[in-house]
Order: sequence, then structure tokens, then C-alpha cells
Amino acid sequence: MATTKILLREDMDNLGGRGEVVKVKAGYARNFLLPQKMATLATKGNVKQIERERESLLKKSATEKSTAEAQADQMRSISLAFERKAGKDGTLFGSVTSMDVAEALQAKGYEIDRRKIVLKDTIKETGDYTVNVKLHREVTLEIPVSVTSEGGVEKTAKAETTETEATETEEKVVEDSVENTGGEDES
Repeated sequence: MATTKILLREDMDNLGGRGEVVKVKAGYARNFLLPQKMATLATKGNVKQIERERESLLKKSATEKSTAEAQADQMRSISLAFERKAGKDGTLFGSVTSMDVAEALQAKGYEIDRRKIVLKDTIKETGDYTVNVKLHREVTLEIPVSVTSEGGVEKTAKAETTETEATETEEKVVEDSVENTGGEDES
């Protein structure tokens, strides 16, 4: 397989950081990295240009990191809740994806690219989960996500009411039996 040396213009998770020269497959460079302007060919002129720009790139990277840390501090109190149709065993009829998480964050006022939301697999069952959001190469935020079935809150509330009513009924029965027993002892 043919490889090509490229110069990264952006931080790439699996390749390296901005300004690094890396070897990648020629097709990957030609079809994805170069057209997306995420990288340039590693010619002597481009490498020298990046070395001249390195100081400004370091400042830009530091600024981006501090901005990401500030955003992470601001977002620490966020938790997301999703309500989906589910079967009796808690299996969802659909799933919760990174796109759903991005839309929920956008509804709360945070513009996060869905590609920065790290999900190993889509969420396919009800329960509590932790979703990682990669705000910067070095800044990752964990957001708690709760997935419930549709009407799950109402069912829980009804169950609690039923338990309370049952307890009150039991207390009345006990009080009645004590009064009845107390009345028989006095006679």
C-alpha cells in the first residue's frame, strides 16, 4: 500500500496534533484529509511555513484549551434525560445516538458538534449512562444521561401513590382491630 507524508492542520484523535508530520495511506490523504483542509502535503516549503507559524499555533491551542476548560466548568451541572418507547424488559424500540445528545445539548444552549460526543455504541436500553464529550484534545467532560420509557415517570408516580394508599389502608385495619380488641377487653 502506498503511503504519503502529510502535515496536519488540525488535531486528529488517531493521527496526531496540529503541525505534526505523519504517514497515512495515500487514498485517505487524497480523498479525505486534503479536500477537508485538515492536512497538507509535507513538502519542505509547507514544513518551513508551519515552523514559522508554530508560535501562533501554540498560542491558538492554549486559547482553545482554556476556552474548552471554561466551557467544561460551565457544563458540569448538566444532566440529560431522554424518554423513548420501550418494551417491558427496558429495550428501546429506537436508540439514543450522539445526534440526540447533541440536539439535547443545543436545546440547553450549548453548541457541541456530534462528532465530539463519544459513544461506544448507541444506547438501546433504559437506565443511567455516562456520555463523554470531547471539548478539546485534552479536555473531556462526562455528562450523566438518563433514559426512561415513555410514561415511565407517570407509572412510577402511580406506583408510589398505590403504595401510600396501601399503607394507609393497612394502618386503618390495624387501628380498627386494636379498637375492637380494646373494646372486648373492657367488657
